[in-house]
Amino acid sequence: MIRRGIFKHPKNDLEGEYKRDRTPGPAVPDEMCVTCSACGKMLFRDAVMENSYVCPRCGGHFRIGARCRIALIADKGTFREQNADIVSSNILNFPGYDQKLNQARKKAGGNDEVVCGVCRIGGFPCCIFAMEPAFMMGSMGTAVGEKITRLFEYATEQRLPVIGFAASGGARMQEGILSLMQMAKTSGAVRRHSDAGLLYIVVLTNPTTGGVTASFAMEADIILAEPGALIGFAGPRVIEQTIRRKLPPGFQRAEFLLEKGFVDKITNRKTQKQLLARLLELHAGGASV
Repeated sequence: MIRRGIFKHPKNDLEGEYKRDRTPGPAVPDEMCVTCSACGKMLFRDAVMENSYVCPRCGGHFRIGARCRIALIADKGTFREQNADIVSSNILNFPGYDQKLNQARKKAGGNDEVVCGVCRIGGFPCCIFAMEPAFMMGSMGTAVGEKITRLFEYATEQRLPVIGFAASGGARMQEGILSLMQMAKTSGAVRRHSDAGLLYIVVLTNPTTGGVTASFAMEADIILAEPGALIGFAGPRVIEQTIRRKLPPGFQRAEFLLEKGFVDKITNRKTQKQLLARLLELHAGGASV
């Protein structure tokens, strides 16, 4: 018969009592590590940065800021910002909006709602914009619409292609109809740019939703997307509650939209610059300038 505790370490003076060493090991500072939202693994921040903010284990794409994204794409030292002085204000005196703007500026580290300018990618000149997801989830207000509209107008005048990185939760409710008007304004600028025979490429990142999806984000000549990006107008939960049906797996993700023909290609962040440079080269007739 097996007696309870038969495998316990004996406690006597000859062998001594077993004592587990409970001394804590060296701690790793929190600022050195980051957790991947896709696989849940803890990674060294430096390793993630060196990998273009892509998880080296599962390939999940971390959310990054507008200036960081432009730094990854633009040729070093070529980016020149435009209209940085255009910022949001509480036009409608919406209660609490001033406080939300101040909080968003602290979180984003400045007034960056969308960063616009000119640069070179692989030696080819272009206009570029990148939306800032840390600023009220990249929502589109009057400042965002005005900066993107001016960028397209400048690109049309200078006959430059436009590269855009969309990341948005939709139109900004605190600015009401003025925010919704930006959909028409930006769409008009995109159309004039297109009528001039110029190229517009957009990269849809996670998430790209709402009024941004319903306007300039889906009006490009070439629509690219990062792996796993959520792309759509209304969110999947809203759709399920409206139609009272369960949506198929992966609904509104980049891979699903590629299958349905709404996205032209899914591009990994590590190879985006090479792909964009190649597309610009083809548009320029195959010769670098």
